[in-house]
Order: sequence, then structure tokens, then C-alpha cells
Amino acid sequence: MAEERLKFNLDEADIPAAWVNLMADLPGEALPPLDPRSKQPAEPASLSPIFPLGLIQQEVSPEPEIEIPGPVRDAYRLWRPTPLYRARRLEQELGTPAHIYYKYEGVSPPGSHKPNTAVAQVYENAAAGIKKLTTETGAGQWGSALAFACRLFGLECEVWMVGSSYDQKPYRRSMMEVWGATVHRSPSDRTEAGRSQREHTTGSLGIAISEAVEVAAQNADTNYSLGSVLNHVLLHQTVIGQEAIAQLQLAGEEPDMVIGCVGGGSNFAGLAIPFLRRVIREGIGMRFIAAEPAACPTLTRGVYAYDFGDTVGLTPLMPMYTLGHDFVPPPVHAGGLRYHGDSPLVCGLVRQGLVEPRAYRQNETFEAAVQFARAEGIIPAPEPAHAIRAVIDEADAAREAGEERVILFGLCGHGHFDLSAYDAYLAGQLEDPEFSEADMDAALARLPEAPALA
Repeated sequence: MAEERLKFNLDEADIPAAWVNLMADLPGEALPPLDPRSKQPAEPASLSPIFPLGLIQQEVSPEPEIEIPGPVRDAYRLWRPTPLYRARRLEQELGTPAHIYYKYEGVSPPGSHKPNTAVAQVYENAAAGIKKLTTETGAGQWGSALAFACRLFGLECEVWMVGSSYDQKPYRRSMMEVWGATVHRSPSDRTEAGRSQREHTTGSLGIAISEAVEVAAQNADTNYSLGSVLNHVLLHQTVIGQEAIAQLQLAGEEPDMVIGCVGGGSNFAGLAIPFLRRVIREGIGMRFIAAEPAACPTLTRGVYAYDFGDTVGLTPLMPMYTLGHDFVPPPVHAGGLRYHGDSPLVCGLVRQGLVEPRAYRQNETFEAAVQFARAEGIIPAPEPAHAIRAVIDEADAAREAGEERVILFGLCGHGHFDLSAYDAYLAGQLEDPEFSEADMDAALARLPEAPALA
């Protein structure tokens, strides 16, 4: 085994020069976001109070590729290209004929994939003369990334952190503050949105988004920055999949399946979109699996409808699978996956049958994470542990079928700030909350009035 290659690395010169925009390849017209008052398609200009023109143009661009600005690509050099690993020790432990590869984004300064879009968003805001950015964060990965990126380009950063994660992950908060950010526990008493949701003491991403958007909309020198869901965010993450294609060529392999965890969709889409483009254009046979928590099963249990992206209704209505904009998920440790909706682009791919969603409970997810860590050495964040659960299931299926399959998955971040969750798992104290039929009925009853989606 010592003679077999484990890492597939690229040079800095191989960092992609453009982002991949899948909107140009999707069949039919994409469903537009709607103005919540008129129920008519929202004009791009309606986003201008909280986003700079550069990002709005990326959001609605029909171009198949968008050039990465020089300063953004230069900042990427701090951690990109990220390594691709062959998980040979995990394969050996599982006794599977499958070849397992993982793209590891935990080598970035904040320890996740999030800086790929944070740097791009902060650059565009700085170029537009914005002085401060507000945002939400669940597990803290996005807040850390934005704090880091704001430090690179000289902007202030204010973060509303979901209450349960604020309590569970104090060192994520410390990381943001080291880079100069101000961090609030959400729901807070600093905004009308926060004060209206104080009974939800553990918080949610939807509430934190409402707080951050409210502050940005009220200040001319302040904009809002979102870590997932929107097209321009997914666009920025496609550097991951482009590098993975080149690295798998070094390995002489082509994936039979691509697996990622899904909360809002940016990590999964960043890895999958460049491969999906090849499937759509060339008809290549490849499966795509999106893994999510059973406690917040947006893609597997949600209803496909127009809904708000935040809790109190400050955003446009977006076409997506949703559990209801005011659904407050239980405080599971995969804080980055506790979102009531999903990216309209990812939801559309699920709707078209190009992506297969799966939901996993918390204990089976951590079981997979520990098995991976003991084989490969890297302790994964709880979010990509959902992808690892799916990978192990597929590797076991390959063994039972006696088939050699190539599996690629995204290890989007390390779990160094999530050890309290591992403590709970190892002590047998981790709960397995699941979304109930009563939750679903309540979510349907609370959806805003909007045109029905077929």
C-alpha cells in the first residue's frame, strides 16, 4: 500500500481561471424569484439594497463561464488548489472493491469550503465602496470565512450566529473575533426580527438571515452576504469540482457517483456542477447523491413551492423544496445543514431526477465520521459526515455486488471545533430527532400565498 498514490495535487497555476455557471445548460427556463407583494418576477434591481451590482450580474448571468477576477484568484492561492485523496485505508477497512476519493476543503484558513465564495463576495463589495458586511452563520464555518475575507479586503464584518451553535462552538466565535468580526447570538435583541423570535431560544438560520438582512437594508454603507443558496454563491464554489476533474485525470479515473452534504447547497453544487455539466452536455452516466439530516430533511421531505429564504419574510420568494420558512430545526450538531430550504438550482436538479437526495440520522452519521477518522486520520465536521455515511453505504453496496465503482465525495471541512458533538456521540448521549408528519402539516399551512409549482 505504501507504493500506491494517496494524494493528487495540482500547482497554483492550475487554479481555475473561470467559474462554471450551470444555468446556461439547464433545460427550459429557470423559475424566477418572486416579489412577495406583487407575486411577479422579482427584478434584479430589487436586490440592490443588500447586494453589489457585480454579484447581482453574476446571479442572473446566462454566460456558461464567468472569469474569476485577478485579486480573487490571487487570494485563492493562500489555500488552493486543495488536495484530492484516495481513501485507501477506508477502502481496506470496508473490504470494498470501490475506489473512494475525497476532495478536502479543510485546508483553507477557516477550515472549510466557504472562503471560495466569501473572498469573491467581499471583493465585489469592496469594489462597490461598501464598508461593512452582515451575515448569518450556522455552525460557524461561513461566519469564519466571511470574517477572514473581510480582513483581506479591509471591510467590517458583523455576524449573527444561530443560538445553538453559538453555545456549542465557542471557538468558532473566537476565530471570527480574531479576524475582527463582531458576533451576536441569534435571535438577538438588536433587531426587530430577532426580538420577534425570542421564544425560539436555539435559533435557526432563517432567523439569523432575517437579522442580518434587516441591518444591511437599513444602512447605505452596509451590504448583506449569504454563504449558500443563491446562484452566485454556488457559482463561486465550482472551483472545487473543476480541480477535482483535473485531479481524477491524474489518477486515471472517472467517478461513477459524486456525493456531498446539503444544507443550502453550495458545497454539494461546488463539487457536482462541473461534473453535471459533462453529464448534461455529453450524456455521461454518473450518479449524484445529496446527503442531509433526517432532523431537517428539506430535499427528501419538503414540499416544492415558493417560500421565503428567511424566517420573517424579508427576502424574495424562491422556488425550492421547503419545510416552511418559520420551521426551527432541532439543535443537531450539523449546524450548517439546519436550513428550512435549499438552493433553487439544487432543488431543480433534484426535481429533474439528476440528483438523488438522502436523509440520515445523527447517530449513524457520527458513526460514519468516527469510522472515517480512525481509517484516514482526518476528523470531519458533522456536515460532511452525512456524505461519508452515504459513501460507506455505497461502498458496502459495491462489495455486495462485487463491482468496482469509483466514488468521489466532498470533505468540505474539518471537525476541530465540533469535538463536543463527538464527546456526546462517544458517551452515547447523542439524540436522533426526526422530522414528523405533524411538522410537515404545519409547514404546509404556513407557506405564503404564491403561484403553485407543478
